[in-house]
Amino acid sequence: MRRRKFITLLGGAATWPLAARAQQAERVRRIGWLDLVPESDPGAQARATIVRQGLEKLGWTVGRNLAIEYRCDAFDIERALRSGRPHR
Repeated sequence: MRRRKFITLLGGAATWPLAARAQQAERVRRIGWLDLVPESDPGAQARATIVRQGLEKLGWTVGRNLAIEYRCDAFDIERALRSGRPHR
C-alpha cells in the first residue's frame, strides 16, 4: 500500500508543472506604431488596417496576443526644418 501511495504522489508531482504551464496566459507582444500623419488620415487608417490584417494571418490578434500602440502626427516637420541642420 505504501508503494502505491508513493507512485501516485510521484506521478502527481511530475504532472504538476505541466498543468501549471497550461494555465498561464499567453504572452502579449507590443508594437509601437509611429506615423507622420494624423490618425484620422485615410491613408494612415488604410496602412494600419493592412498591417493588422497581415499580422492576423500570421496568428497575431490584437487584444489576445498582440497590442499596438499608435503615435500619429508625432513628428513636427516645421520644427525639424527650423533646427538649423544643413540640408543636402
